[in-house]
Formats: sequence, structure tokens, C-alpha cells
Amino acid sequence: MIWLHGFDTALGRCGIAWNERGVCGSQLPEATPNLSRDRLRQRFPAGRETDQLPPVIAAAVRAVQRLLSGQLNDDQELLAIVLDDSALPEFQRQVLAQTRLIPLGQTLSYGELAAQLGQPGAARAVGQAEGHNPFAPIVPCHRVLARGSAAGGFSAHGGLHTKLALLRLEARATADRPGRQAELPF
Repeated sequence: MIWLHGFDTALGRCGIAWNERGVCGSQLPEATPNLSRDRLRQRFPAGRETDQLPPVIAAAVRAVQRLLSGQLNDDQELLAIVLDDSALPEFQRQVLAQTRLIPLGQTLSYGELAAQLGQPGAARAVGQAEGHNPFAPIVPCHRVLARGSAAGGFSAHGGLHTKLALLRLEARATADRPGRQAELPF
């Protein structure tokens, strides 16, 4: 059984889906709350909507709300969320697991992430895996950029604007902590 829940954040209505193994999907806001709900239902047509959240899912919702309001200053709450990535291909699981390790307020390029995975020629494949991230923003694919300071693309509603907004929130939340965030066209 898959359960679905929509919740409000500072950036709009988000969604989360889970089963007995963990979170199997999350999403950033669409243009309207109804579109966000419809998108989650499309992704999980057999899912049942509920407002009865197990404590671990309630904690996941709070972590996303805190991230999207700029109140999260480290990744511990996000890293504590158990994901069920069993439906994903192995390479995508590896990419998303490595992406989760990029610290809040920092960025890597697709090529740097590919090199960390021991596949330095796989930057495009990393980009494709990130573009199909079913766990945004829990898995922070917005922290992965094209070469240099180019932000690259972003498949969530709002595209590059949303990606840059997330990076700006994180930069402000971690401003007092040294880190590596590429110069972006803020």
C-alpha cells in the first residue's frame, strides 16, 4: 500500500508518498495546489490520500517545510528520512545516494558527482538520473550544476527559477559556514 499526503510549504504545496519501507516519492510544488495533488496522484495512481501521518513521515514533512523556508541549517533531518528506492535502476540509486551527501549550501557539478561515483565520463548520465529524481527536495538534485557556474536545468515546476530559489535559500541558511557553492547568477 502507498499513502499520499499534500502539505504546505513557503514555496507552495508539496507532496509525499510512502509505503511500509519508507518514502517512495516526494515532490516540489506545481503551479497550483490542485496541480500538485494531481501530479502526486499521477505518479502514484493506486495511492490512498491521508492526513494520518506516521511519526517518521511527519518528521519528513517538517524537514521539507524547514528546508523550503530557509530554516534548515544542516542536512541531518533530511538524511534521517528513509527512502524506498527499490524501484529505481542501480545507477540512479547510486547517483541519488551520492547526491544526498552534498552538504546544505554547497554544490557539485554533474562531472564532479560522476567522478565521485568512479565514473568520470558519466556526467550526462548523472544529469539524466538527477532529472528523474523521484525524491526532490529530500534528495537535493538542485545542488548539482552543469560545468562551472552554469546552473544547468531543473525538471520541477518553475525550472531554473525554482533551482536558483532553492540554492539562494540554502546559501542564506548556511551563510556563516564555509562551504563550496559555485558562483551563481543570483
